[in-house]
Amino acid sequence: MVTTRAVAILTFPRCQILDVTGPAMVFEAANDLIDDRCYDIHILSVAGGLVSSSSAVVLSTRSIVELAPECIDTLLIAGGEAAGLDALIADPRARDWAVAGSKAARRYGSVCTGTFALAGYGLIGTRHVTTHWSACERLARQLPNAKINRDAVFVNDGRLWTSAGVTSGIDMCVEMVAQDLGVSVAHRIAKRLVLAERRPSHQRQLSPVLRAQFEADAPFAELIEHIQNDLSACLSVTRLAQHAAMSERTFHRRFTQSIGMSPARFVQIARLEHVRKLLATDSSLKEIASRTGFSGSASLSSAFKRCFGLSPERFRASLKHR
Repeated sequence: MVTTRAVAILTFPRCQILDVTGPAMVFEAANDLIDDRCYDIHILSVAGGLVSSSSAVVLSTRSIVELAPECIDTLLIAGGEAAGLDALIADPRARDWAVAGSKAARRYGSVCTGTFALAGYGLIGTRHVTTHWSACERLARQLPNAKINRDAVFVNDGRLWTSAGVTSGIDMCVEMVAQDLGVSVAHRIAKRLVLAERRPSHQRQLSPVLRAQFEADAPFAELIEHIQNDLSACLSVTRLAQHAAMSERTFHRRFTQSIGMSPARFVQIARLEHVRKLLATDSSLKEIASRTGFSGSASLSSAFKRCFGLSPERFRASLKHR
C-alpha cells in the first residue's frame, strides 16, 4: 500500500484559479492512475469557507487550523491579485501556519506570484527561485540576495519549489510526481491532461518566438505566423522582404527594431524551438532537419548545441529519463 501524502494548497480571495486547480488536478490524476490514495489534497484558506478566485469561480476551502503543519508533506501557496496576496502576507495566522508547515513539510513552494508570500514569510533567503515573468523584477528588488531565474518554468532548490505563471504550476507538480512515483506515471499524467510536452524546469517561460508574437508591430505579426507555418521553406531575408513588400535594407532595419533581433536570428530560433518539440517524437534527426529547414542532421546538431548547450541526442535522452 502506498503512503498517503498530504498536499496543502493555500488560497486567498482573488487568487488565480489555475494556480490551485492545476496542481490539485495533477495529484488527483496520480491517485487515479495508480488506483490508490497516494495524495490527500487539501484546498485551504485562513478562515475556510467559500473563496472567490480572480476568475469568477468560487472555491470551497477548509481553514488552515484543520490541518496541522506537522502533517503536511507538500505545501504550495497560490498566486493571484496583489490585494489578496498582500492581505495573506500580512495575516499573522497565515504566516505562522505557513512557516511551521514549511519547516515540517518534505517540500514547500509556490505557484506564480505566490513566491511573494514565501518572500514575505522569510522562506526564501538566498535560494534560487522564479515567479511570473512580469513580476521577476519586483521580486528581485524585494529579495536582492536571492537568485531569481527570470526564464525558468519552475525551479527546485532543495525542499523549495517555485514556478512561473499559471500553467507552469502543472509542470512543476508533474515533476514532483515523477520524483515520487516515477517517470512513467508522470508521462501518463501528461498524456491524460493533454499536455503538449512535459516541460523541463530550464525551459523558458516566454520563448523568443512567443515574445515576438506579443510585441511585433504590423506587418511583422503576420510574417511571424508565416514563418512558423512553413519552417522548411527558404526563409532568407530576400524572400521575407518580398513577403513583407519592403526592400531588403528597410525590412532588415524595421524587423530588427520591432522584434529585437535580426530576421536570420529569429528564423534560426524559431526552427530550433520546433526541433526541440520534435525531439520528443520518434522522428529521426534527418527527418527533423528536413521539416525545420536545416540542410541535414549535422547542420541541425551544430546549431542546436550552440543554442542550448547540448546535442539533440543528449536532449532527447534527457526527455526519456524525466
